[in-house]
Amino acid sequence: MTKTSLYFFFFILITWNHALSQNSVYFPERNTTWETQDPSDSGFNAIKLNEAIEFAEANEYSGSRDLRIAILKGFEREPFHEILGPTKKRGGPAGIILKNGYMVAKWGETKRVDMTFSVTKSFLSTVAGLAYDHKLIANDTDNVINYIWDGTFDGEHNSMITWQHLLQQNSDWSGELWGGKDWADRPPRNGGLDDWKFRKLNEPGTVMEYNDVRVNVLAYSLTHVWRKPLPQVLKKHIMDPIGASTTWRWHGYKNAWTEIDGINMKSVTGGGHSGAGIFISAEDLARFGLLFMNDGKWNDEQLISSEWIEKAVRPSIPNANYGYMWWLNKKGSRHWEGLSESLFYAAGFGGNFIVIDKENNMVVVTRWLEPSKIGDFMRKVTAALN
Repeated sequence: MTKTSLYFFFFILITWNHALSQNSVYFPERNTTWETQDPSDSGFNAIKLNEAIEFAEANEYSGSRDLRIAILKGFEREPFHEILGPTKKRGGPAGIILKNGYMVAKWGETKRVDMTFSVTKSFLSTVAGLAYDHKLIANDTDNVINYIWDGTFDGEHNSMITWQHLLQQNSDWSGELWGGKDWADRPPRNGGLDDWKFRKLNEPGTVMEYNDVRVNVLAYSLTHVWRKPLPQVLKKHIMDPIGASTTWRWHGYKNAWTEIDGINMKSVTGGGHSGAGIFISAEDLARFGLLFMNDGKWNDEQLISSEWIEKAVRPSIPNANYGYMWWLNKKGSRHWEGLSESLFYAAGFGGNFIVIDKENNMVVVTRWLEPSKIGDFMRKVTAALN
């Protein structure tokens, strides 16, 4: 081999190894220092990426850092609303950007444990997916009354509700759970209490209504299907395998107890609407996002099936931007103009987001970003990609 040929061979080898490293995904082990990559080595314009981070830091959620105050203010028009679960004063803006699993940027206190509000719903959806994968639920289109026969789904209307309806928030389940009345949760702005209470029920699957009482009915139903507390399910099948810290917690309301097999179990919430939900760090949120960016596989272990993830990010009929408790970026309301329609994300009160951008092998976590600014922020991050 000539000297020129030898140089050419090494050039090809180095180029091939570089391309391989760009496409391979890094999965951080538990309690390790998360490996970083220089933004320029990860395909970013470092100056533009820094501008995006400065934008996030400058646009902190405008509500009080005392989240008890923020919750009461945010839901003050709801009749009978009260704090039923734990709350926690929040930190300032924080976030992480991953490219191929490597940390290319972070800001704020990324190890701080804070409330996540409705980001919890995407974790709850995952617990439903695990029940599907483990054959505890035969089909997501099954009627829930065939599994939960204690009266929760009795009646002509409620008996028609499927797991899919609960996951897509279009069940219009009617009733009361843990003192919360379905009709009093985020009621329409027009009409009086009697108009809301005695409304005509929508056929399940036809109208989406964001409603935490019905989300908590799903959590209650899954607790009975698993016959164990849902935090234990999530810990065993997801959080421990992805190397999450020991600091996250999943709370329920103070009165949300149910007896299963002679044991009192806490039924957790799908959000922090009245307190409770998942309390977690930005770094643990990033691990969860990385799992979904990689189609449910962590290293070589398939933790949740790609079949379920495909279902979870499929547009529902009443709302093309909502799947199984994951928000989508299709046309219509909540569409982030100028960004990929393949994006999907978890979103919570106060500006908590986990954004999955599989086209760019990217996960973005933000905490306490003014919610109306998330589209602008994501456009800045995407524009920073060379």
